Amino acid sequence: QVQLQESGGGSVQAGGSLRLSCAASGDTRCMGWFRQVPGKEREGVAAIYTGGGSTYYADSVKGRFTISQDNAKNTLYLQMNSLKPEDTAMYYCAADTTPPYGGTWYSEYEYNYWGQGTQVTVSH
Repeated sequence: QVQLQESGGGSVQAGGSLRLSCAASGDTRCMGWFRQVPGKEREGVAAIYTGGGSTYYADSVKGRFTISQDNAKNTLYLQMNSLKPEDTAMYYCAADTTPPYGGTWYSEYEYNYWGQGTQVTVSH
């Protein structure tokens, strides 16, 4: 059983930065960050394969967001820079014990474990 707990959300002005953290318990092979706004589907933001360290990003965040992991602390991070109002969403940490088949890291259906979410609000 994997348990996840996010932290680090908040409110920031456009152009600012935030870092999200996700403390994990249990063994994982893939971890990711998703975001969701009311009325829309959950969107894959970034993922990391915890074994080899390969990282993946949505086109909308490439060059601005960085996903990383601290294996010693079993913690996942998402450094978000140059934030835009359209980044406003509830952000969720996700994990699974097997890497997504076919490289579909962006699909929420590839992850069996989810955190409660942390709100990120970016104002103009």
